[in-house]
Amino acid sequence: MYYYINIFFLYSILGHIIETLFYTIGSGESGILYGYWTPVYGIGAATILLFYNLFLNKKYNSFKKYLYLFLFSAISLTGIEWLGGVLIEKIFGVIFWSYENLPFNIGDYISIEMALVWGVASLLIVFLRPFFDYIEKKIPRFITWIMMILFIIDLSATIYFKVL
Repeated sequence: MYYYINIFFLYSILGHIIETLFYTIGSGESGILYGYWTPVYGIGAATILLFYNLFLNKKYNSFKKYLYLFLFSAISLTGIEWLGGVLIEKIFGVIFWSYENLPFNIGDYISIEMALVWGVASLLIVFLRPFFDYIEKKIPRFITWIMMILFIIDLSATIYFKVL
């Protein structure tokens, strides 16, 4: 369990950094929370690795394994992205992204183009897995607990100050 919690935090922070560097320069925010993490990336990475570990790791030849991973990730991460967009808009009254200008959008929050990006990203996550597994093994449990407490405080503060 600690593995997936640590993966969640590693990729939430990494996703926040990447999004801040590439997409929000000048606009200021990445995500709805106060902390330096964007949970949708952590949820996505943990979902990919859980699926890979449970169903694909040693059961298929390389081509099938990566094809199934790509398809599963493109569909499931697109669903997570849609759910995140809808919840953020309904709960916080904010729209953080919109794909309405993309040719193959499916509403504001998802598009075929981004589904393909998520599929490719899943392959990258599995490719980088040994590096992140090495980092994850170095994280002491008390740090994981501190991160969970900070995350709960951040989530509570976000709900209190931005919703209530």
